[in-house]
Formats: sequence, C-alpha cells, structure tokens
Amino acid sequence: MNRKLYVGNLSSEATEEEMRFNFSQAGTIVSVSLIKDRMTGLNKGFGFVEMETEEGARKAIESFNGGELHGKVIVVSEARPPKDRQEGGGFGRDSRPRPGGFGRGPGRPGAGGGGGRRY
Repeated sequence: MNRKLYVGNLSSEATEEEMRFNFSQAGTIVSVSLIKDRMTGLNKGFGFVEMETEEGARKAIESFNGGELHGKVIVVSEARPPKDRQEGGGFGRDSRPRPGGFGRGPGRPGAGGGGGRRY
C-alpha cells in the first residue's frame, strides 16, 4: 500500500494544520499539502497526506473516509501516481492535433491557426 493519501471533497475552510492534527490520530505524518488556487490562494477542495507507515495510512483511510469536516463528507483514499504530462502529446482534451494549428475560432491572417473566414 502507498503511504501517500488523497483527501478530497474538502471545504475551502480546511487548513493544513487541521489535516495534520486529525490525521496524526492515525499515525505519524510525513507531510500535508492542500492544493490551492494560484489566483485566490483558497484551497481547491483536495490535498495529500503522507503517512510514515503503511499501517498509519490504512488506519487513516478506515478512520476518515466518509467522515465529516466543516459540514462536508470527505473522501480519503490511496493516492495514485501522477500522470506523465508528455503522454499523448498534449494537443487538447483527446490528444489529437487540430487542423489549422492550436487555436480555435478565426485566426489572424498569416498566423497559421484557426481557419476562420476571411472577408
């Protein structure tokens, strides 16, 4: 089992200190990180807790998955490894290159994108 846990459906009021306090009841914590919006600084509603042992991680999942924090039922599960960003080429949602370049909508003449009407 992975020692890193995904914690989701968090309230924007949740803090790393609260997470550290709550999860320390299941075992020793290595790290806590809430993912925050770059513009507002508010947490995005999910984060990660890394436990020192697999036993602590298992206990945290059993104890906190489906529990309530700030009036919201939270999800606690084993974190999945991050996806490789290079996989699929990154040309859009379905990873297929679009005709006429990267843009959507009318292009600027000579810009090589868009494929919009020219008047």
